[in-house]
Amino acid sequence: MAKYRKLGKTSSQRKALLRNQVTALLNHGRIITTEARAKEVKKIAEGLIAMAVREKDNFEMVKVSAKVPVKDKDGKRVKEVVDGKKVTKYETVEKEIKKDLPTRTHVRRQILRVLYPVVSVPTEAAGRKRNTKEVDLVAKLFDEYAPKYADRKGGYTRIVKIGQRKGDGAMEVVLELV
Repeated sequence: MAKYRKLGKTSSQRKALLRNQVTALLNHGRIITTEARAKEVKKIAEGLIAMAVREKDNFEMVKVSAKVPVKDKDGKRVKEVVDGKKVTKYETVEKEIKKDLPTRTHVRRQILRVLYPVVSVPTEAAGRKRNTKEVDLVAKLFDEYAPKYADRKGGYTRIVKIGQRKGDGAMEVVLELV
């Protein structure tokens, strides 16, 4: 018996399809796909969520100081004249940030190996590059999904059959996060 379904695709096409569907599932929370694809996506997604749950508290808080440019009320940088030149004025700010421990960094890189980068486009700016934002799915996994599923021992996704597809009769299902 095979360890995975081939889905009628070459290996590179199959990997790209599964990466795309796992990314969409973790970004949106649910996808509609065929039953065979859903079973393969479920394996990958549950593995990623399990890794995130295992490493969710594996960080330390560190205080850092950073030089930040001073801005006026309009959000523009404040300039001052030094030796006849205009120079940006900076101030030092203390921040507390999360610093990943080595095993969490390793898990973060493993997850990034599977997921595609996601760009969020607001509906009013559709078709334009302005106001688009990069969605950090790894942070979403660690900060949102991992605490939510911390007390569960697997079974993070659910497959619900919705009927046969009109074109080819393939069984369509909804794959969603529980």
